[in-house]
Amino acid sequence: QVQVVESGGGLVQPGGSLRLSCAASGSFLSVGVMRWYRQAPGKERELVASINSGGSTGYTDSAKGRFTISRDNAKNTAYLQMISLSPEDTAVYSCAALIRASLSTASEYYWGQGTQVTVSS
Repeated sequence: QVQVVESGGGLVQPGGSLRLSCAASGSFLSVGVMRWYRQAPGKERELVASINSGGSTGYTDSAKGRFTISRDNAKNTAYLQMISLSPEDTAVYSCAALIRASLSTASEYYWGQGTQVTVSS
């Protein structure tokens, strides 16, 4: 069984920083691209950042310069370092990992439950 679990969310003041983690665990063959999404109240979910197994990254415009995605392939974990946070960054942050569970299955995205990030004074 494959699990994806996010952690690291919380309450932070404007201008503050947080580091989120996304860990894949269980029985699987490989982890490909890992993506961070966020969904603010009343808004659609948006892709924030992504990283493939080779370390190539991509960011949405709102994340560029403030967020950094990285990963530790040995730990099957991706991180999202966020700085200069503003109230507009308040959202549930979720991770999706493209995982191939076995030789007989194709890769598919597994999602975590999400972690709340609240930026407020």
